[in-house]
Amino acid sequence: MSNLKRTPLFEVYKKYGAKTIDFGGWDLPVQFSSIKEEHEAVRSTAGLFDVSHMGEVEVKGKDSLDYLQKLMTNDISKLKDGGAQYTAMCYENGGTVDDLLVYKMEDNHYLLVINASNIQKDYDWLEKHLEGDVSIRNLSEETAQLALQGPMAETVLQQLANQHSLSDIKFFKFQTNVDLKGIHALVSRTGYTGEDGFEIYCAAEDAVKLWDAILETGKEEGVIPCGLGARDTLRFEANLALYGQELSPDITPIEAGIGFAVRADKEADFNGKSVLKEQKENGAPRKLVGIEMIDRGIPRHGYEVFIGDERIGEVTTGTQSPTLKKNIGLALIKSEFSSLDTEVEVEIRGKRLKAAVVATPFYKRPKK
Repeated sequence: MSNLKRTPLFEVYKKYGAKTIDFGGWDLPVQFSSIKEEHEAVRSTAGLFDVSHMGEVEVKGKDSLDYLQKLMTNDISKLKDGGAQYTAMCYENGGTVDDLLVYKMEDNHYLLVINASNIQKDYDWLEKHLEGDVSIRNLSEETAQLALQGPMAETVLQQLANQHSLSDIKFFKFQTNVDLKGIHALVSRTGYTGEDGFEIYCAAEDAVKLWDAILETGKEEGVIPCGLGARDTLRFEANLALYGQELSPDITPIEAGIGFAVRADKEADFNGKSVLKEQKENGAPRKLVGIEMIDRGIPRHGYEVFIGDERIGEVTTGTQSPTLKKNIGLALIKSEFSSLDTEVEVEIRGKRLKAAVVATPFYKRPKK
């Protein structure tokens, strides 16, 4: 028996041909058909992901806003009911505890969506900092999350949404109690692929029925199930950070390029504020940049980056981009070498191969 954790959809993976891997202690599909095919489906039609391994924590009580303001780098007071916000939690040294989404249900009631590998760590962190009239509850095990991503996502999901107009859910907004063929769900539009699409949160016991219904409804539009492999190549092309690679206890949000989620000017004193404020104003010692290989070779996570004999950083994510058909990477390097077109070398299997610093995101979806 595997002691890996499983999502409520584990039993249907086989039916759809999934190949599973150990992903941070979870038994999850890396692919169903092929990473390339799934990647292309999301860019051209739509793909369906099981992201039920993500964590959900409810925060309630009359001091919820003050509590979150002291923990989050972004300004939670700007959130209106039905709005979502991308933010981070940091240690005192500015390193990242996690990057996450905060959903505002109503005053004094929030939902945090956190990374799967960090559920326990984040919950402990939230608990440790509890003060005032605030209660937190871990809803991760009773909640399933599906993500339908791609240009056809709205067309397909709308066919299941009784009495709800999904076009009313704008980017970084959500609606609760959306009726999807009798299944009640929270539906948001935040996206982690660079494409339009929805995240659908439902009760764990409804997940299989909803998964089957979406794939059945989307069959004619070319919707296919997708695994973590395509999720990674898609988010990477769109330059969206992955915790454990672009973000970690040793990497600040400013270094990782998510400074937009750090409001060092807000009144509340949050963990790491002084370090992050200093980095925002005067620049961070390291910077996350895009690189494109000049020589033949694929940059991978952990590969070292050099200029001459000086080691200037390392690759955080890299692959052959399915959309651009180029060998590209994200690298965290010393800021003084981060100018566009700077030539660097990546050490790949003992050889130093040439690459250049390029603009990110590598991919932007075409405007309608």
